[in-house]
Amino acid sequence: MRTGIKIEVTTSDRERLEAIVAARGSPQKHVWRAKIILLTGDGVGTVAIMAATGKSKTCVWRWQERFMVEGVEGLLRDKTRPPGTAPLDPVLIDKVVALTLEPPAHEATHWTVRAMAKAIGIAASSVVKIWHDHGLAPHRWRSFKLSNDKAFAEKLHDVVGLYVSPPAHAIVLSVDEKSQIQALDRTLPGLPLKRGRGATLTHDYKRNGTTTLFAALNVLDGSVIGRNMQRHRHQEFIRFLNAIEAEMPADKAVHVILGNYATHKQPKVRAWLARHPRWTFHFVPTSCSWLNAVEGFFAKLTRRRLKNGVFHSVVDLQAAINRFITEHNQEPRPFVWKADPDEIIAAVRRGHQTLESIH
Repeated sequence: MRTGIKIEVTTSDRERLEAIVAARGSPQKHVWRAKIILLTGDGVGTVAIMAATGKSKTCVWRWQERFMVEGVEGLLRDKTRPPGTAPLDPVLIDKVVALTLEPPAHEATHWTVRAMAKAIGIAASSVVKIWHDHGLAPHRWRSFKLSNDKAFAEKLHDVVGLYVSPPAHAIVLSVDEKSQIQALDRTLPGLPLKRGRGATLTHDYKRNGTTTLFAALNVLDGSVIGRNMQRHRHQEFIRFLNAIEAEMPADKAVHVILGNYATHKQPKVRAWLARHPRWTFHFVPTSCSWLNAVEGFFAKLTRRRLKNGVFHSVVDLQAAINRFITEHNQEPRPFVWKADPDEIIAAVRRGHQTLESIH
């Protein structure tokens, strides 16, 4: 041992160091530091301590000196070190945040990391850190749509009331159309899914025609009535209404939730409605298709069957849609509305107030 190093390990210190070594939850750096001191107290030489702990000579000497000066407490803490790079100037950080909140001067819709780093003269990693610390993500956008329907609140409560508390001895249907569904065929067959590689589809495709799906979701049991038709006019809509009428029990009133598409309000449709007094139409507010429950079924159909599907003809497409509806109706689930309509109305009002304050 080098000159000037003299360590005396008292009984209390030894007990404490042995407890650190034996404890399963002790950090490893505390364990090997304690071992250095215990071995030193036993008279073991530096080379042997190095072999037992796997540490260098300078490391062993450093912690021997630390124990001499500060005791066991000195082994359990690390000395503070200055950062490798100086922290950014707060003025510079504020400048990055301010610029991020403004449109860029160059021809772009938003700031990128590299563009901001070049404009300010700092590293791109610094820009990333500033944006992360301030919750900024210029590349992300959230779309929104506010309804301008003057009767928004009344229509909302009417539709939600049908979902939450449908009338007795009545059937509630959510009806809409998914128009222009394309029968897309790929130019080449894709590769199947395998370990380490996902399935593939060619980016280009061939259009083999389109179809329109008319669908009615029974809110009470979740079943769907669907019809594929070539066009999207009031004639097809009336044919679909007749198909529903044929399947509904004769002793039940029928309440239908609809969007504001012009076909639903066409004079011949209104005449059909007058001839069927047990039917009642309930229109959702303007620009509120999300309020129509059947839209959830359309989203499920798109994700699971249409998005990555390959259809060689319109007939193939229609057959796939019909099979999907049949499979859905084998285990339907009732539609459950959970949102508070008063909270929705308050959110819409806040949106209009914010837009008015901006403009």
